[in-house]
Amino acid sequence: MKNEGNPSVGLVIINWNSFDHTDHCLLSLKKVTYPNFKVFIVDNGSTDGSGKQLEEKYGDFAHFICHHENAGFAGGNNIGIAEVIKQGYDYLMLLNNDTETEPDFLDHLVNRLETDRSFGAVQPKFNFLLEKNKIWNAGGKFISFFGISKTIGYNQVDRDIHHQPKTIDWITGCGFMVSSAIVKEVGMLNEKFFIYYEDVDWSFRIKKAGFKLAYEPKSVVYHEAGMSQKSKVKKEEGYVNPFVHYLRSRNQIWLLRKHTPWYYAPTVIMFVVVKHLSIMGYFIFRKRFKKLTFAAKGLKEGIFHEGI
Repeated sequence: MKNEGNPSVGLVIINWNSFDHTDHCLLSLKKVTYPNFKVFIVDNGSTDGSGKQLEEKYGDFAHFICHHENAGFAGGNNIGIAEVIKQGYDYLMLLNNDTETEPDFLDHLVNRLETDRSFGAVQPKFNFLLEKNKIWNAGGKFISFFGISKTIGYNQVDRDIHHQPKTIDWITGCGFMVSSAIVKEVGMLNEKFFIYYEDVDWSFRIKKAGFKLAYEPKSVVYHEAGMSQKSKVKKEEGYVNPFVHYLRSRNQIWLLRKHTPWYYAPTVIMFVVVKHLSIMGYFIFRKRFKKLTFAAKGLKEGIFHEGI
């Protein structure tokens, strides 16, 4: 693990019934030039044998952790995070398994955090895997007045404006590098989210601890995007699982309840009401009543349950 002169990095990747995606991700990571990193694969309750297949193929390259059930994005990553910290790595990074990386992506991320200690976490530039000239994520922006979490550059052609490093409001969990020391200070991902908005919450907690968040465009990762939430076949209610709408509705409310200053509360509440009425109206119009039910349940739990 240790390499004099180079901080150590533990890369946490979740596998859940997706051998091909994780396989391609690991193949790209084997080409990484950074000299001091280790991959930690958390098999998150897979039922298709993909965890064992991957361990047989990459057991000499990655550390495998088998978890007996699907603990969600937050819970699964926390298992890996805990192991990375336990083994004494300087930095940890969450990386989605439906990604492929440029060989030097880690060099640039580590360099950004090492050269400016005011930054507590950093993310790479994400381009679409299947359209590599287009941006998937060039950082996160948060519009406090309305409580909107926005992805910068989504579906835009990759051009000069996206090649500039900058301070951002939140970092995507698809590729989130942070020092182990900061995680010890602010805690791991909040597992009550399960998936969605846990990365925004983590970002805000790091900022509240006094650190800035960085976007480093020299570090490039390609992301397939949407793999975990969409079915390959269009069903009666569309491609997106209705449970996704439950989690998104609930988790956004939980996030805003926790992080919205009182003076923004009126406009944030107004936006949330308009947004969710519009979404539910759309579901009624398209006769997607299961999605309507799940979204309404998420909204109700977000408002009335204790949350986070």
